[in-house]
Amino acid sequence: MSIARDIPVSRSTRSWWPRIALALFCLAAIAIIWITNQVLTQRFTETTRNRAEVRYTLYVGQLVSELQRNSIVPQLLGRDPELINALQMQDFSRTTQRLLSLVDEIGAASIMLYDRDGRVVAATERTRLGENHRTAPYFTNALRSRSTVFTALEGPTGAYAFLYSRAVDDGGDPLGVISVEVDLARLEQNWAGTQDAVMVVDSTGRVILATERRWRGLSETDALELTSAPTSIERALRATQDWTTLPVDAYVSGEAVMRRELRIPFQGWRLVGFTAYASVRERVNGVLALEIMGFAILLALAFWLSSRKTASRLVSTQRESAELRLLNARLSREIAERERMEKTLQVAEQTLAQSSKLAVLGEMSAAVSHELNQPLAAMKTYLAGARLLIQRKRPEEALASFQRIDDLIDRMGAITRQLKSYARKGSDAFEPFDVRDAVSSALAMMEPQLKSRRIAITRTMPDGPARVMGDRLRLEQVIINLLRNALDATRGAKDPAVDLLLAAGQTVSLTVRDNGPGIEDLDALFEPFYTTKQPGDGVGLGLAISSGIVNDLGGRLTARNGADGGAVFEVVLPALDTTAAAAE
Repeated sequence: MSIARDIPVSRSTRSWWPRIALALFCLAAIAIIWITNQVLTQRFTETTRNRAEVRYTLYVGQLVSELQRNSIVPQLLGRDPELINALQMQDFSRTTQRLLSLVDEIGAASIMLYDRDGRVVAATERTRLGENHRTAPYFTNALRSRSTVFTALEGPTGAYAFLYSRAVDDGGDPLGVISVEVDLARLEQNWAGTQDAVMVVDSTGRVILATERRWRGLSETDALELTSAPTSIERALRATQDWTTLPVDAYVSGEAVMRRELRIPFQGWRLVGFTAYASVRERVNGVLALEIMGFAILLALAFWLSSRKTASRLVSTQRESAELRLLNARLSREIAERERMEKTLQVAEQTLAQSSKLAVLGEMSAAVSHELNQPLAAMKTYLAGARLLIQRKRPEEALASFQRIDDLIDRMGAITRQLKSYARKGSDAFEPFDVRDAVSSALAMMEPQLKSRRIAITRTMPDGPARVMGDRLRLEQVIINLLRNALDATRGAKDPAVDLLLAAGQTVSLTVRDNGPGIEDLDALFEPFYTTKQPGDGVGLGLAISSGIVNDLGGRLTARNGADGGAVFEVVLPALDTTAAAAE
């Protein structure tokens, strides 16, 4: 009789245990998925934000470099003897051909020469010859200020033209005006090839460059309204459906985006970029889908085991019922054996549940570690964006990025050898920086040229910082000019070698030494258009530009022949502490 009373209690306990285990399993799965969503959303959003920051910093550098590169051209052309003679003699038969030969080397969109009445007398665009620009602001302001003037004009199609203009005079008597149009449309097209929406806003808040053409000439608020942002009801529905996204900054073409803004050190311009959350959603949802699939597989396995155990119990019960009618004593032994088996199964179920939890946790850890290693490795170099495109299986875009970066570096190196920086920049454009970083950045930009030749590069840097006040991009331009000259000078050397020595003290000095043939004419070395290279390899403006830049930074650039042969160039700049003490 006691055995008969124990049977219902045992069956009741076994009927409730699967339900409790199922409820605990579901609660644990929901908790893990929720925690994973929160952690991965934060991580991936921060990663996307950092990647966008890197891209936009490169965009700003490209834009500033393009503007600075073209700002010197009007001043150089304004002193060109051929142009001055053509304006004096009113003979422009060869002037247009002269401008056409320069525009390819400079990389500008167009160059135009006006006489003192505002008439176009020479231009790289022949269709514009004879036009009158007497009332144009870039013409009148250039004559009035007698210095290089920057003008941004909105065209009839909404696109902006960016012009540097300067008066051409002879002994103070204005003869005409030379204008150079900066080709920023190329940068705008490069930006449009990415998934981000990018705009450049001037100091008045107008959009002057944008990947969306209809944004030009509008304010940022008006431009975003043109992208048909969803209504409040649509936003609420989207937020409910997409619960992995953080609070959005704006909507572009109905897509939730994060907004990043960078200051451009040029006339109060700002670069504003909008990065979509699509990549964050895809990556988070991918991990969550794997977790949900794993939990579903475990749940299906649990149901399969439960059904097998139920069927086994049914067969055992039928068999025991038949045997009970035959032998009561045997029934008692079988019940006792069954109770022992149930205890063993409970222990096994608990062990299986714990092992499953540990397996899921290990799988999560491996996924999170893998996703973190990618952005950490990608931040090591300026080419992190291209590497990430390859990892995301977009090799064509990565190759295009490599080609654009390589073309831009070659083009900048070829042009900066031929320009002279006579224009002064205001002190508000200067900022403290470490010269060691400028040297490393210049060597990184020269890496393709260094790899193409077998040349020994020796770099000696101080352990402590070598900080100066100035423009880092312009100093990098000087270092690249000196390195390129050293590479050209060592072409005939048996074992070419270039030494870079950076020293910091009361002043910061950078010495570039090569084992080439040396310098023949030290007196004319820094004069414009002086060169010892073959025709076509340069017009002799690299060292003139470098000398002007170093003078603008408050330093000096000197050259001499080494005691053991070769040329030695030395850049000396006032250290940051010395400058601060002098100001006080």
